[in-house]
Amino acid sequence: MLTRSLVLAFAWSASLALCNGAQAQQVIRLSTTTSTENSGLLAFLLPAFEAMSGSKVHVISVGTGKALELSRNGDVDATLVHARAAEDRFVADGWGVDRRDVMYNDFILVGPAADPSGVKGGRDVLAAFRKLAAGPARFISRGDNSGTDIMEKAYWRQAGAMPAGARYVSAGLGMGEVLNMAAELGAYTLTDRATFGAYQARTGLAVMVEGDRRMFNPYGIIATNPARHAGVNYQGARQLIEWITSAEGQAKIAQFRPGGQQLFFPAARAD
Repeated sequence: MLTRSLVLAFAWSASLALCNGAQAQQVIRLSTTTSTENSGLLAFLLPAFEAMSGSKVHVISVGTGKALELSRNGDVDATLVHARAAEDRFVADGWGVDRRDVMYNDFILVGPAADPSGVKGGRDVLAAFRKLAAGPARFISRGDNSGTDIMEKAYWRQAGAMPAGARYVSAGLGMGEVLNMAAELGAYTLTDRATFGAYQARTGLAVMVEGDRRMFNPYGIIATNPARHAGVNYQGARQLIEWITSAEGQAKIAQFRPGGQQLFFPAARAD
């Protein structure tokens, strides 16, 4: 028969084992853009990292502006975004550290197959935007300070014109919802290629303009600065950064090919 002291000893050992197990599975909070989530990339990548590290990554998928804000406020441990100028300011202002290039894809202009504004087949995004400004169809903007929204606004400024009145719709929504809206309204929109690949079949939208060097879309990962927010999991953030930019992580990005199409291309540089 077990004595009371042995029962207590066993209970203490079990409790200690549970605590150690809980500690072993650290949580890493990652804010990221809707493109990495909507495309299915993170669902493909993160299980391999979690299996290797014993960590659990909690993903918050929002526009780039909000993703950086979450890191600035110390609400996440790392952020994976695609707005290089904003990323550089974020690091220069001391909110983020250890920024690394991760991957790239490109932006594309998409719209209804009938192409009422006559932009299909061009490779000059600014010329296409000028046609959209003068044409009959609506344009749906993300309107959410995302990386895509920032790039779209830059194109309009460079084009020197925008659709007037109700032909320009600022949705304040994620990329997937905007693609659905464009399909419903017979409108055009700017999208990253990865999210479009995930939504093309359900929307029936077609690629109008692609291949302009100004549509290059790089992604970077940044750790929240622990000097600004002592409570962040900086060790976990660094572990995720090291893995996603390692040979293994980069190979996984290249292997992500839904429907046989590669949507993201590795871009990490060897140190």
